[in-house]
Amino acid sequence: MTPLVVCAVLVAAVTHAGWNAMAHAVKDQLVAFTLVGGGGALCAVAILPFVPAVAAATWPYLLTSVVLHVLYQLLLMRSFTLGDFGQMYPIARGTAPLAVTVLAAVLAGELPGGAQLAGVAVASAGLVGLAVWGIRGSGTRPPWAAIGAAAATGLAIASYTVVDGMGVRTSGSSLGYLAWLLLLQGVAIPAYALAVRRGALAAQLRPVVVRGLLGGALSVAAYGLVLWAQTRAALAPVAALRESSILVGAAIGAAVMKERFGAPRVAAAGLMVVGIGLMLLGPAHAA
Repeated sequence: MTPLVVCAVLVAAVTHAGWNAMAHAVKDQLVAFTLVGGGGALCAVAILPFVPAVAAATWPYLLTSVVLHVLYQLLLMRSFTLGDFGQMYPIARGTAPLAVTVLAAVLAGELPGGAQLAGVAVASAGLVGLAVWGIRGSGTRPPWAAIGAAAATGLAIASYTVVDGMGVRTSGSSLGYLAWLLLLQGVAIPAYALAVRRGALAAQLRPVVVRGLLGGALSVAAYGLVLWAQTRAALAPVAALRESSILVGAAIGAAVMKERFGAPRVAAAGLMVVGIGLMLLGPAHAA
């Protein structure tokens, strides 16, 4: 990974944590993700006339990715509804690079080296620590539903990361791929919200419309940078570096949302970051 690619992914990581925090701060998660998706779709409409068409071979990847992105949004809404941002975000994002390492090896032929495998083990220990912290900190009822939703979110992230990494490499235009992806997946949640909320939706959107649309714009910037990076580096290291956003998300949860962030969670998040760093240092090899 070149310094330019590293910088792009780090900016994406900070931006991604920011828009997730904005979405979590809206109490009605369907309203939040309606605005994020709608904001992304509006950006796509503005971009599409100025970008090259994607290759025909790209469309199977794009359509698969749309389904995975919608599933990811539904799972993320569920995890944010059930748990603290400072716990759900690290579990969801920390699960992703572990799964990407496996999926990239199976589907893209990018085999992990020894350092990457060590990183998987260390980051997994951090994930277990976060889950255990959540159980101990939840009183008499372990938050299994919240932890399960966050882990499932991570698997969805890993799936679309690998599909998009393979798809954008066939597209001939990372911006063209991004625009079509945002347009197609960006209308799904708003359409569902309109169907179930009907005439009440406009009044529900109005108080948070600026925050939600800003979150949508940030999500476009964050994922656009990641897609570009995936055309210039192996998938697993890009996914691993992107998840440095775990620390940003944890800090936002503690400083802005006043969520409790004790020593066990600090240690668990630290283990995850160390593991992700090992995955980044260990380059993948083509099969």
